[in-house]
Amino acid sequence: MATEPPSVHPLPELSRKDFVTSNDVRWCPGCGDYAILNSLQRTFPELGVPRENFVIVSGIGCSSRFPYYMNTYGFHTIHGRATTVATGIKVANPDLSVWVVTGDGDGLSIGGNHMLHLLRRNLNVTVLLFNNRIYGLTKGQYSPTSPFGTRTKTTPTGSIDHPLHPLLFALGAEATFIARTVDNNPKHMVEIFKAAHEHQGVSFVEILQNCVIFNDGSWDPIYGKESRDDQLLILEAGKPLLFGKNKGKGIRLKGLVPEIVDATTAAPGEILIHEPHQSSPLYSQLLATMGLPDFPTPLGIIREIQRPTYESLIHDQVEEAKAKKGSGTWKELLHGTSTWTVEG
Repeated sequence: MATEPPSVHPLPELSRKDFVTSNDVRWCPGCGDYAILNSLQRTFPELGVPRENFVIVSGIGCSSRFPYYMNTYGFHTIHGRATTVATGIKVANPDLSVWVVTGDGDGLSIGGNHMLHLLRRNLNVTVLLFNNRIYGLTKGQYSPTSPFGTRTKTTPTGSIDHPLHPLLFALGAEATFIARTVDNNPKHMVEIFKAAHEHQGVSFVEILQNCVIFNDGSWDPIYGKESRDDQLLILEAGKPLLFGKNKGKGIRLKGLVPEIVDATTAAPGEILIHEPHQSSPLYSQLLATMGLPDFPTPLGIIREIQRPTYESLIHDQVEEAKAKKGSGTWKELLHGTSTWTVEG
């Protein structure tokens, strides 16, 4: 007797409201975190993932309040360790959509070592790193990304540390997806968040985010209304590197060094074409190092390549071991040849 195939229930239609919690959102008025939160709540309903399959993992910092404001599963962990908790979650249940929310201090200072290993292992998780170039939660100390000379409570005569570059850090760890977006462009944020989710492997997204209390206007020279036309380079795969009003300026190579040219008089093929899928990191490094004062700051996908994910390789090893030795039992494990007896 033929049996009917099991019915496939379509996913319920979700909206932003499904990801909003009843908790009061407590950031300083005007903080860039509000825009990022709203953009992520707009993104999740469009990813085709059941709400119960999302997990937000955070460490310590202003950004790390995210698990309370997203109506998903979440972990508010300890300083710098969000990436390690996310690793355990993803390995234990690869079907979950895991998002790490961290800041330039939490993720690149006390959590720098853990971030390094998450990126090099290529777990299929998304890291959102909020970069406001200051410690906001602890009230205005300089951070790993603060510019040289920054005056803060802990550097009253100016920081003598050279800042850590998040994108170069991610490239050095060989992350397979690296992108940058900004907190004052919700449309761009949603596009980047979607692309990061679709990528099969680790996704590292730097978000230029403003701290209105302790570092207000830090990014205005790049994305302020008066400067953004000449200081932002919006990246689109397969399209030339053009910027400025009416896209009148372009980027070309002079030997191994980029330079700005007049796009209206440039020779055909002279302007660089954006190719984020190159296996060599050299092109991505060129983009990552561009910025003030000599070049516009690139926004978009810097690099996207494919490599087996960490959790898939682990589960392949488990299945291979089962095929050779059988599934085994806990009793066999606890009483196997690797135990010993201590006699008094």
